[in-house]
Amino acid sequence: MQSTTKKTEERRLEIIKTAEKLFKENGYRNTPIDAIIKEMGVAKGTYYYYFKSKEDVLAAIVEYQLNLIVQTVEQIANDTSLDALTKMRLLLSGSHIGDEDTGEIVEQLHLPVNRELHEVTNIQTVLRLSPIFAKIVEQGNRENVFNTRYPLETIQFLLTGGQFLLDGGLFNFSKQEIIDRRLAMQEIVEKALGAEPRTFDFMNNKLFEEENNE
Repeated sequence: MQSTTKKTEERRLEIIKTAEKLFKENGYRNTPIDAIIKEMGVAKGTYYYYFKSKEDVLAAIVEYQLNLIVQTVEQIANDTSLDALTKMRLLLSGSHIGDEDTGEIVEQLHLPVNRELHEVTNIQTVLRLSPIFAKIVEQGNRENVFNTRYPLETIQFLLTGGQFLLDGGLFNFSKQEIIDRRLAMQEIVEKALGAEPRTFDFMNNKLFEEENNE
């Protein structure tokens, strides 16, 4: 029974990874279900055994990617050899976790037809990541680099704001408007966590590097 269950999970994951690969290479709209089936070399019924539609496999890809992000964050948060600021630096340096790998998927989530999936994804991201980040904040409180009475609630506000306002396709911000809001987000994070000014410069390292190169 366990062997059968494992094979079932492996086949489902194979479909997810194949679809994700094709979506990135050709675009979601330009990848019909038949292309996924052909790439895998399986019968059409195999695909429909696991997923009813292309939208279903998109939802599965989003869930799979979120699981990977949660695993990464948990691994760093639970590393007892790292101080709180190092953990934050590892997790927040640059841009959103996973941006380079998930661009095509994120673009699809911005479409009106996928609005419900997008909302669920944002909610699950906040609910699953906030307790982990809160543990890091609690550690920072003990190490006297943070000073906040409500670690979990504060992180939930910050993650929700970041997920919504900095979500690339929602507001059609110009490049400069995005830069301004990312810098503002850094200042908000520092004040909300009771950190010293510029403690979270690593959040915007790429912005500072681009300014120096211009």
